[in-house]
Amino acid sequence: MVRSMTGFGRCEITEGGQKAVVEIKSVNHRFLEMAVRMPRKLGSLESCVREEVRKYAARGKIDISVSYENRDVSSVRLLYNRSVAQNYLDIFAQMSSDFGMDNSVGLLDLASLPDVITEQEPESDDEAVWAFLKRAVDGAGRQFSEVRAIEGENLRKDLLGKLDSLSALLDSVEEKSPEIVANYEKKLRERVNSIAGEVPVDENRLAQEVVLYADKICVDEEIVRLRSHFSQARETLEEGGAIGRKLDFIVQEMNREANTILSKTDDVLLSQTAIGMKTGIEKVREQIQNLE
Repeated sequence: MVRSMTGFGRCEITEGGQKAVVEIKSVNHRFLEMAVRMPRKLGSLESCVREEVRKYAARGKIDISVSYENRDVSSVRLLYNRSVAQNYLDIFAQMSSDFGMDNSVGLLDLASLPDVITEQEPESDDEAVWAFLKRAVDGAGRQFSEVRAIEGENLRKDLLGKLDSLSALLDSVEEKSPEIVANYEKKLRERVNSIAGEVPVDENRLAQEVVLYADKICVDEEIVRLRSHFSQARETLEEGGAIGRKLDFIVQEMNREANTILSKTDDVLLSQTAIGMKTGIEKVREQIQNLE
């Protein structure tokens, strides 16, 4: 299966007083790079989150957002901070004296002030929390992987189509190459005849010039290597997996052969075909940057 490097997955699980929300999103990157945002109190579980997400991605820049809360009333203690409450009362008494106002602060007013009454959650059981959180990570990971697979399949089909177009251009290069030599021989013969007039043409010398020219512009080896690279690219796309780097190397070799073909020819039509190949190869390279 071919997978794209861009994807998104989200999972929310609520059970009893616990709630976990995990979001995973990724963009293209040369290597695997993960950034995790989660509550500080769960910092000890970050490595667990990273290892779990590695099951769903081999390459890409991945952002992971994790939120978790436990609202189980039976597990929460309310703490009364007497010193804070006393500080508030002392300040109100001072303000009443300073401004000549009645001090009418009631119990409910005092209890609602910041830090007078606070919640204290019990010490978290990392194993129990991770068992719950892992389900959300896996849920987001599966969705994330499915999205990447769907986009990867679309990319695979597009790349196979582009390789077919490149093969057609290469067929055109192969067909035109003999014609170029024949045209060169014809033009050379016409030029020699126009200069020499009725003097007999040295056929051996003419043949030598044609052979030298044919050897100079011969692109048979480049054609064979390009066909091999196209075949390798197709086979790699069928293999699937993390193939982005391998395809990137194959495309570099394609571009090298196309450059050589372009440098060898002095025929306008063949040059245009070679330029079309280089343009097509660049489009393939751009698409491959999206593959894992």
